[in-house]
Parts: sequence; C-alpha cells; structure tokens
Amino acid sequence: MITFLSILIVFSILILIHETGHFLMAKRMGVRIERFSLGFGPKLLSFKKGETEYFVCAIPLGGYVKMAGDEPTETRKGKEWEYLSKPPIKRFGIVISGPLTNYLLAFLLFSLIFVLGAPVITTEVGGVMKDFPAYSAGIKEKDIIISIDGEKVNYWEDLLIEVSKDISGRQMDIVVLRNDEPVSVKLIPKVIEAKNIFGQHIKVGRLGIVSAGKIVTVRTNALKALYLGGKKTIFLTGFTYKALWHIITGGMPVRKSLTGPIGIAAIIGKAAEMGIIYLISITAQINLAIAIFNLLPFPVLDGGHILFLGLERLRRKPLSPKVEQVITQIAITLLIMLAIFVSLNDILKIIK
Repeated sequence: MITFLSILIVFSILILIHETGHFLMAKRMGVRIERFSLGFGPKLLSFKKGETEYFVCAIPLGGYVKMAGDEPTETRKGKEWEYLSKPPIKRFGIVISGPLTNYLLAFLLFSLIFVLGAPVITTEVGGVMKDFPAYSAGIKEKDIIISIDGEKVNYWEDLLIEVSKDISGRQMDIVVLRNDEPVSVKLIPKVIEAKNIFGQHIKVGRLGIVSAGKIVTVRTNALKALYLGGKKTIFLTGFTYKALWHIITGGMPVRKSLTGPIGIAAIIGKAAEMGIIYLISITAQINLAIAIFNLLPFPVLDGGHILFLGLERLRRKPLSPKVEQVITQIAITLLIMLAIFVSLNDILKIIK
C-alpha cells in the first residue's frame, strides 16, 4: 500500500506541477482556461470555478490544460483571451512554463535533501585487492582515507573523482586514519581501461580498494543547500543531455537506456521502501527528466510547440492547420510506438 501510494503521489506531483505551470502563465497572459485535468480516463471528481472546469481522472499518467482557442482547426471568436490570438512570444511563455516548473521543483527538492540530510558513503575501506597499488602500499581494511595530495577527501564519491581522473602515472600522497592515527602512504594509481556509463571505453586510475559501504547523513544550512542543490541540478542536466546525445547517435543502446512509466513506477516503489530521502531524490530526478524530455524539439511535446512558434516567428505566419495536423498525427504515432517499446522493455527488465 505504501509503494502504491508513493507511486500515485509522485506521478500526481509531476503532472500537477507541470500543468500548473502552463495554467498560471496562461492566466497571467490573459488566456481563458476552459478545462484543467489531472490524469486521463474515467472522471473521479469534477467541479467548476469561474470559467474553468477542474477534473481529477482515474489514470494519473498525464494531464492537460485546455485553453480557449488553442486548436488551429477549431472555430475561434477572434477574442484577445484566446490562446492563438496572443503573439508568439506570449505563447512561448505559456508553453515553456510547464517544463520550467518541473525543473524548478527538481532544484528545490535537491536542495531540500541537503537540509534534511543527504546520505553519503564514507571513505572507509572495506577491502583491498591484490595486484593493485593500495595492497602494495599497505592500505588495510577499515582504514579511512582522509586526504589525497593534501586535499581533504570527505566522501567516497570525492575519492573516486580524484583517483579516476589521474592517469598521468604520478605518485600520490594519501593519508589514511588507522586506529585513530594518521598514516601516510605513497602510491601510483594503476591505469586501466573501463567502460563509463555511456558505454565508452576510457582510461581511469584505480587504487584497488572497495568501499565498506558505510553511510552517513550530511546536513547543511539552507543557503549552502541551495548552492549544492543548484550544483547537482546543473550537473544532472548536462549528464542527461549527454546521455540523450549518445542514444541518438547510437553510442548507448536504446533498450538499456530508456525507461517508461512501468519502469519508473518500479524505481519509485524501491525508493519508497528505502526511505523518504530516497523518495524525494527520485522525485527530483524524474522531475528533471520530465522537464528535459518535454523540451525536446519533437511535435506534441512542449519543445515541438516551441519549434512551431520559432517557425512562425521566422515565416511571419503560422504553419497551415492541415500541415500541423499531419505532423502532429505522425508524432503521436511515433510516441505511441516508443511508449509500447519502452513499456515492454520495462516488463522484461522487471521479470529478469
């Protein structure tokens, strides 16, 4: 029940935040909202306030904001409160506001994690591998690495970054804490060839140690949390775009790289079992992914609408309704095919 509720809440938050972004900006631009729907399928709840009907539907896998005069094929009254009566720059603001609210929520959630307490792995050594520099240098199990070349190392991630990037063959001065006493050791990282997350063969430095897997909670003040949250958001944005590029160019296999609603639901369920911090973290990551995916210049997505607006601005007139309708239908067909593919792939992964 907790897993089910977690999945329901996370999906609802994603959709509600996205559609609220469109809704609020449309209102600000003076566009009349006819309908605001959270979810699809059978109607569970509805009410009307002002000119807008609000719906909550049974399937929480989407939602929409129906604005007056937002379809090129529908009969319009030529009123200023209709969406297509607004200049392209105002329509751009309405379209981009959905992904931006998801992006903003991701940043705030990442920042919140650092306030509540981010789980991080310590630098305690859980094992030493033979035929690697750490073993020859005398590093032992239960040693805690505290600095590399005079630079303090707080967490395992910092340690990996420092060692992995050094393939120069230079000697490192590493200080470990052993029985509460600092011990200095000198070694040269072993350079090996490995695959990164994008499937590329790269050279990295390795000491030959395994983490003890001890986790500590790190809390910061609100100001520093905002800085760390922003840093993480920017890093993951760049990482995601890089991954998308590798998928498009064939550098990463599509089957292993893409996850649909079924796979996301499974991930949310696992995060919920691990605790609230992990659930917040996965919610932030999905929000970020939704924002980036929606901004892709593909018809039907927000990025596709932005592309059409850009063409309208360049041509000084919109595409004909017939052309836009054909492009949209083709795009919907392709998205449905993609959704079926990733859903089947998710099911196979879960079965395995």
